[in-house]
Amino acid sequence: MNKILAITVFVAFLALGAESFRVPRQAEEKGTIAVVVDTLKSYYDQSVDTASGYVETVKGYKLEEKAKTLYSDTVRAVGTYAGIFQDQLYHILYSQDNH
Repeated sequence: MNKILAITVFVAFLALGAESFRVPRQAEEKGTIAVVVDTLKSYYDQSVDTASGYVETVKGYKLEEKAKTLYSDTVRAVGTYAGIFQDQLYHILYSQDNH
């Protein structure tokens, strides 16, 4: 009984081992249209990757934050100079003559 079990296990291992030695099939050759489509897909993927890289680079520059800071600084400066101009205009128009 032990010999039959041992032979069965041995044959099972040989069968499993033989399956792993199968020769893979040769790949079918692609037609012209398939080659063109694959080439176009690769160009498209490459251009999408490049554009994504540019977008990430621009995000890295933090342009939106810099624009907000520039806007707030400009508003503050214009407000200051507008106040100075208003004071000068008021004093020109409503100056008191002490002569």
